[in-house]
Amino acid sequence: MQVLPLSGPALLQRFQALDSFLLSHQHLWRPKPFTERQLPWENQHPELAAWLRSRSLAEAEAAHNHPELLTAPAPFSAIATQAIVLSAVGALPSTARPAPNPRLSAGVPGRKWQQISAFADCLQFQQTPKHWLDWCAGKGHLGRLLAQDGSALSCLEYDPALVEAGQQLSQRAGLKAQHHRQDVFSADTVSYLHAEHSPVALHACGDLHVRLLQLASSAGCKQLAVAPCCYNRISADNYQPLSIATQASALRLSKEDLGLPLSETVTAGARVRRQRDSSMARRLAFDHLQRELSGADQYLPTPSLPAAWLDKSFADYCHDLAALKDLPAPPARDWAALETLGWQRLAQVRNLELLRGLFRRPLELWLLLDRALYLQAQDYRVSLGTFCAPQLSPRNLLLLAERN
Repeated sequence: MQVLPLSGPALLQRFQALDSFLLSHQHLWRPKPFTERQLPWENQHPELAAWLRSRSLAEAEAAHNHPELLTAPAPFSAIATQAIVLSAVGALPSTARPAPNPRLSAGVPGRKWQQISAFADCLQFQQTPKHWLDWCAGKGHLGRLLAQDGSALSCLEYDPALVEAGQQLSQRAGLKAQHHRQDVFSADTVSYLHAEHSPVALHACGDLHVRLLQLASSAGCKQLAVAPCCYNRISADNYQPLSIATQASALRLSKEDLGLPLSETVTAGARVRRQRDSSMARRLAFDHLQRELSGADQYLPTPSLPAAWLDKSFADYCHDLAALKDLPAPPARDWAALETLGWQRLAQVRNLELLRGLFRRPLELWLLLDRALYLQAQDYRVSLGTFCAPQLSPRNLLLLAERN
């Protein structure tokens, strides 16, 4: 059966189903294996816990992007089936635009240009946009592609170097474009949004895209298109619901919870993955050590460390990190054995995280539906669907909204 984008009454229906699913299973997806050596659900599901802990790091990596395909002990498969059904969202209708001037994509990484093109191909509105507004535009690559049809273009961006570079690129392309340096959280941002504008935002983070939804709807913009990203990039400690349905929900999300949808990785290269694994294995080994040194059996957050720390010997790494965290100097020990323990813990952590992974997409869709229902309440017709394959970007959900 064909899966369609969500719109109309289906938005609230799906939200309510996801809300119930996430609430009833929060004891499985909230605890983080990286920070908790024993997870609360392991006593309830000992067979599943033992099975996951027995697997290798390579097996965890192989299943990371599609944990729902694992044949694991109960209740894993039943939850996976529910997650698949509740996360099903169809692709938005797409029409390839006329081939743009090849110079437009010059200097844009291939994957990024593919995302921009796929996003643009889905922007089908009943009324033809006359003036695009590229929100948090960077150099304005998306806006320039959209403005190829002769429509006007405004770009808002905070980084002055990107504003200047974008203006030069637009002038070379002969476009009617204005690039403005603007902090979109400033009160005067309202002066840049008007009813005739069609705002677009491709992978604007957290508070940035929420700010756009609020200002665009207040300004009476007839259309807008937003593909959110980085839901945890918010100034508040906890998630601030937008829609009436979400405000009524018992589900309350911390900034940490909001990071769950972003834990999927499809674009990292082999070198980056090796560095990430080495860093995490060392942190987990140090976690074992710091519990011993501090006498407190709880996780101790450590700051982001420069990549050069991985070039230190493991003993020096531990001594320096202990000093950084004001812990006693570690006594002499078998450092190789402790480092090996870190890699063993990493394999267990990655496999235990596969259960949390089943809730990545349901939680992301819950967040998108909060935004969709908010826009619906502002008198927009809203469609929510995918604009590209997950291999091109795991953040492939797009909100299209047009005034009734």
